[in-house]
Amino acid sequence: MRKVLVFGMTLLSAVLAHGQAKKPLTLGHTITLAGVTGKFDHFAMDDAGDRLFASAAGSHAVEVIDLKSGKVVQSLTGFGKPHGIAWIAETGRLFVSDGDKGVLQIYEGSPLKMVKSIQLSEDADDMLYDAANKLLYVGHGGTNAANPSAVAVIDVAGLRLVKDIAVASHPEGLELDASGDRIFADISDAGEVDVIDGKTQTIEKKWPLVHEKGNTPLTYDAADDLLLIGCRTPAKLVVLSGKTGGELASAASNTGADDLFYESKTHRTYLITGSGFVDSYTVASDGKLQSLARTATASEAKTGLLVEGQGVLYVGVPGTSGSAEVRVYRTGSK
Repeated sequence: MRKVLVFGMTLLSAVLAHGQAKKPLTLGHTITLAGVTGKFDHFAMDDAGDRLFASAAGSHAVEVIDLKSGKVVQSLTGFGKPHGIAWIAETGRLFVSDGDKGVLQIYEGSPLKMVKSIQLSEDADDMLYDAANKLLYVGHGGTNAANPSAVAVIDVAGLRLVKDIAVASHPEGLELDASGDRIFADISDAGEVDVIDGKTQTIEKKWPLVHEKGNTPLTYDAADDLLLIGCRTPAKLVVLSGKTGGELASAASNTGADDLFYESKTHRTYLITGSGFVDSYTVASDGKLQSLARTATASEAKTGLLVEGQGVLYVGVPGTSGSAEVRVYRTGSK
């Protein structure tokens, strides 16, 4: 009887240890943003200043969070609906797209003050910085014929619009292949990924998705040349070859895919969904996916930011009945 009991306890310990090893995210702490309500859109990080920038769309503001104190140190107000956001350290400037006003606003200084506004069009949205070419790409337009869909190319030194790259419908996620000098743009309603040449700022390829639409967030595994895409119809994560655009693998996900990140050290990808979960997967070098345990967050907690240097995934939790929060999850890479 004792041998059976010992064996049973050993087996239970092994099962528990295996479950713990497979847990992809653990909640470190929560930053409560007193007075901030509504939903979040995108986030950006100032590594040197240890600041997190949050597009608090529900509060029509951008919140500047000091990560050492866990406090909001500045609120940038006057937005219609802040969406995309990028901190460019080499210039000390913060770029924010306003979807309601159809503009790109630029801030600098301490405290931050607006120094320039560049006119785009309605639904100015996600953005991506190409550091090698010192260009910022911003998706906008697509609401009607007067606001055609495009990806704006911004000179971050001269603070000017270089050109608009016309696309079939509103651009959702944007991602960079730095070594290949390519920008990937998720064209959701068209069910395709446009591949933009970083040298010429022209579309060189269009990769149609065969079985999916609603392709919203995307991320890139540079080492294995894999493009990962979160789709809403049906709800799944799809892996494309970065060479051909052909589908290599897919896996079911929770509904409402909105943000997606790849962590090179752990070979894991994190899909943040508006249904209240972060779906985690291991990504093999050939693109095959292994689903890991999902992490419960909150309804409409749909965006965040992975900071690989910290081994942290920040997730914005909207303030519905109380103050909004930023949850700080550890990935185990540090």
